[in-house]
Parts: sequence; C-alpha cells; structure tokens
Amino acid sequence: MSYKTIVVHCDQSQHAAARYALAARIALAANAHLTGVALTGISRYAEWNDSLGAWPLPPHVLDHLRHQAGAALATFERDVTAAGVNAWSSSLYEDDAESGLLQHARYADLLVLSQTDPDEVQFGVSRPLPPELLLQGGRPLLLVPNTSSPTASGAFRHPLLAWDGSTQAARAFTDALPLLSLAERVTLLVLNADRDPARHGSEPGADMALFLARHGVRVDVMREFSTLETGAALLGAAAERGCDLLVMGGYGHRRVHETLLGGATRSVLRGMTLPVLISH
Repeated sequence: MSYKTIVVHCDQSQHAAARYALAARIALAANAHLTGVALTGISRYAEWNDSLGAWPLPPHVLDHLRHQAGAALATFERDVTAAGVNAWSSSLYEDDAESGLLQHARYADLLVLSQTDPDEVQFGVSRPLPPELLLQGGRPLLLVPNTSSPTASGAFRHPLLAWDGSTQAARAFTDALPLLSLAERVTLLVLNADRDPARHGSEPGADMALFLARHGVRVDVMREFSTLETGAALLGAAAERGCDLLVMGGYGHRRVHETLLGGATRSVLRGMTLPVLISH
C-alpha cells in the first residue's frame, strides 16, 4: 500500500504554513501527488436569486471571497514548490469548506487538516472540520497541531500506535502503513488491556504486532496501566517517548445538528501537541 493522492485544505489561517509544510513532507516521502483545495465558503447548495441574477451576497463580497481563496492557493503553490514537490495541483471551488472537502476526500488517500482553532473564525466554516470529515469522509485524516511550525522535510521518525483492539484503530494502522514503513522506530501502546480482555487475548498487542511485521513494520509493544483519561494518557505517553506522530482510531456519530465524539477522540483533538493520523 502507498499514498498516491494527498489533499490538503488551503485557507488563510495562521496555521496554513505548517499544514502545507507537513503535507509537502508526506508527499515527498511517499512520492505522492499533492492537491491543494481552497473553498470560497459559498455553499454549492446556495439558492440563486433570479430577481437579482446573482448569489444572495453582494458582488464585491463574492469577489473578496474568491480573491482570498486564490491567495491561499498562491501561498500553497509557493510553499510546495519551495519544498521541492514536483507532483502537485491546486483547485479553487465555490463551496463551503465541509462539503467541498468531503467531496474531495473521496478521491484521496489522505486528507491533511489543521487542528481546530477556537480563536479563528472563517467564512463558510460553521463547525469544526476534523470531526465532520472524520465521521463522514471515509478517509484518514492527518491533523497538524496548532503549535506546529513549518519544519524540514522527512518522514516521521517515531510513531506511537494507540491499540485498543477496535476496528477503528485497526483501520488507522492500515491507513498509516506508508508512514510506518519509513519510520526508524514504531511503538505499539496498549493501555489498560485488563479492562477489556476479550478484545486483546492472552497477550495484548501480540497479534497486531505480528500483522504489522508481515507488512514490514517492526514494533515495540508496550503494555501500560493508567488512571488518566485515555486521550490525556496517549498524549502523555507520546511526549514521554519523544514520538512525532500519534496513530489512533476515532470514535463518534452524527446526530441531526450535532457531532458527538468519544471522550478520547475529543480530548486528543483538543489537546494534541503532535501530528495525529486518525481514522473512523
């Protein structure tokens, strides 16, 4: 398995440069095509006003939104070219961010986003993007923490795999194989296995370690007990071991007007201090 198409969200957020840098790193390491997608924030489902012959926004506002999206793409193009990415493309779409990125996720192996910043408000983003795209996109997300700065190229050196015996975690590990195969060291962490022995068997982590070894990924299995909330325990373990990527399954479901995430997923998305590859 390898990544062939990586999509990165392009906007004018203060976190965009770190997002582009990480997307470029992964594209170079995986020899993948990188696509930058910018959205105007105007939903493709918005109703046309026949009496005005225009969208229900003044023309100068529409022009401003299109200009902003175009400027975001120009920055993306400059940054990925400087990073040495040769196989890239950029696209500007008149749509809200959630709907547009959901559509593009169908044609990608990996979608790169930033952690939600509650202090940033952007037109066309009505709710945090990672939870929506995690639960509806059908593709793994690579999330960049807001504390990140643009860094030099290179694959992840030491990923931490959060193994809880779940379908979501197993899917995340498979989705991460192109990155795991390039790592110098991989740690498989099993937390509190005694709380759900039916998921883990007599030797927690052993079967998953064997699965990964057959894909050429050798892992160090670590079994630990923690009284901390699971998300906090995972982030603490990653920091303690100097890991530079957390791979985990994401839990939750959608209600009519609300996305409900599991506790560990929610706390990691809020408190992440390293990139997180997450799958549902």
